[in-house]
Amino acid sequence: MKLNAEFMEALEVIERDKGVPREALLEALANALVTAYKRMPSSAEEAVVAIDPDSGDVNVFAQELDEDGNVTREWDDTPKDFGRIAAQTAKQVIMQRIREYEREAKYDEYAGREGDIVTGIIQQQDHRYTLLDLGKVEALLPQAEQVPHERYEHGGRLKAYIVEVRKSPKGPQIVVSRTHPGLIKRLFELEVPEIADGVVEIKAMAREPGHRTKVAVWSNDSNVDASGACIGARGARVRMVVNELRGEKIDIVPFSTDAAEFVREALGPAKVKEVRIDEASGTAVVIVPDSQLSLAIGREGQNARLAARLCGWRIDIKGETQLADEEAGSTTPPEGEEWAEGEWINDPSSGEMVWQPADGGQAVSAEQWEAGEEPVATSEEGAVNPDISGEGAS
Repeated sequence: MKLNAEFMEALEVIERDKGVPREALLEALANALVTAYKRMPSSAEEAVVAIDPDSGDVNVFAQELDEDGNVTREWDDTPKDFGRIAAQTAKQVIMQRIREYEREAKYDEYAGREGDIVTGIIQQQDHRYTLLDLGKVEALLPQAEQVPHERYEHGGRLKAYIVEVRKSPKGPQIVVSRTHPGLIKRLFELEVPEIADGVVEIKAMAREPGHRTKVAVWSNDSNVDASGACIGARGARVRMVVNELRGEKIDIVPFSTDAAEFVREALGPAKVKEVRIDEASGTAVVIVPDSQLSLAIGREGQNARLAARLCGWRIDIKGETQLADEEAGSTTPPEGEEWAEGEWINDPSSGEMVWQPADGGQAVSAEQWEAGEEPVATSEEGAVNPDISGEGAS
């Protein structure tokens, strides 16, 4: 039998428009025709179908095999009415192969792109995920990868970071994130040519999505200011990143190989008087003017916490008055003040830094402390002011 000229021309059109090689289509058709042949009465157990790509001739060759699988006999066993079967089979096989090829092509396009940034149109949303239309495929933005309190309006454009590309029967499943620190790195690469070119490097990053991020940068060229390059003229470059992150604050910190200097810079915008590094305990004791103590700690301990994560040191912040009293062995608080015994701890339920009185009283947050709601001593007078620490991990 023979495939007609119109069918062969159709294969060429599919190859040109869909990108599916004609040889792959003919191979898939031949395999399907073998299956169709074996369903016919009196068919041989072993057979192959040969399709001439130029003439369109189709032949079924039945085979006999020995114990080792070698062909011992082969003959033409093309059924008389095989043309009708071939026509029915061809349509199904071709459509199926086109769909498979398109899915494979989409997967190949995104496979290995973990860590890239993509822009999509916000589509379907529910309590579990948000779908982004990337054009040829859709990306999944799970609830866990969404920034708290960030709202995604249907039809709006959104940039996201690819964290995983999965292969599924329906095509590639792309999982993206808005909380991953890599999103900020990629956004800076888009806005700062010096980073894209490798002149400026992002050495470290600490992020609390939706609130604040600290980025440590380093220049490989002494003539290029790393912080200035990232900030841009009048803050234009960093502003573009902040706008894409919908108002998340970003601190650009100069990276330093000197641990004390790096900690000092990381605690900005607070002014630091002195940094003492204890390598044995992995602690950096930071002394700040009393007026800078609240700023160094930050709201709910955020500034100290992010600085600690950025530098990889446990940061212990002390005011000048507290340090002087400790070094003098004094247990007398400043005139007109009374301190309660206790310590700053990380509340496991909220993740915030809170002051826990030693007498078992109710803990207060850093915000309440700054507002003047700090607890006072109830059983002992003249207790020393606590160390105020920002915990973090490298």
